[in-house]
Amino acid sequence: MSKTFTLTIDNTAVKAEPGWTILQAADAAGVYIPRLCGHKDLVPHGSCRVCTVLVNGRPQSACTTPATPGMVVDTATDELKEHRKRLIEMLFVEGNHFCMFCERSGGCELQALGYRFGMLSPRYPYQFPVREVDASHPDVMVDRNRCILCGRCVRASRDLDGRSAFQFVGRGPEKRIAFNAADGLGGTDIEAADRAVEVCPVGAILRKREGYRVPIGQRPYDRDPIGSDIEAKAAAAAGAGEED
Repeated sequence: MSKTFTLTIDNTAVKAEPGWTILQAADAAGVYIPRLCGHKDLVPHGSCRVCTVLVNGRPQSACTTPATPGMVVDTATDELKEHRKRLIEMLFVEGNHFCMFCERSGGCELQALGYRFGMLSPRYPYQFPVREVDASHPDVMVDRNRCILCGRCVRASRDLDGRSAFQFVGRGPEKRIAFNAADGLGGTDIEAADRAVEVCPVGAILRKREGYRVPIGQRPYDRDPIGSDIEAKAAAAAGAGEED
């Protein structure tokens, strides 16, 4: 039977289990660490770096770094907050994110992180890249304008759906999501119910004929800030401690 161990996160001792990452230990303890490429059902990728924390004073990605006994982790220093805010701003200017017209507004993790970090407008110039929309599939569309190259769809299609419908091609500014069919998304065997469609954190992969089924104002981050569900665990534990 596995035995738990203790590490310190933000000056508080927390329990973790062997095999957990820092992100998993923090989630279990009610400490929210922002993430975009990370997802609880997917193999860690470590590409977005929004989850960067300080481990014994050194920057590490929380989603890929194993939690170890005695480890000291800082998740929310002023330097880290500024680092995350800059990354989020860069993601906004590197794509074409017109939130007021996007079906995912109110349910978009990038938008929600912008709100959480108080982003009013990016400090970097907008690049306005020319990107393609592929609506050739009868039930699913891909809008590369909103893609942040998090790789969730690639991992989900490969590991959860067993299709490998998505993949990365190109490098640097030319990197983009492509499909395993020469004639575009319509030539793949992807289905609307696939997890690859569900796990997209932004509005890059959308199911057709579902636009605005959930009204604006009733979407997840319209009601509560992103990370509230994780932070509620800490609040509940603190309340239970006071009652005891």
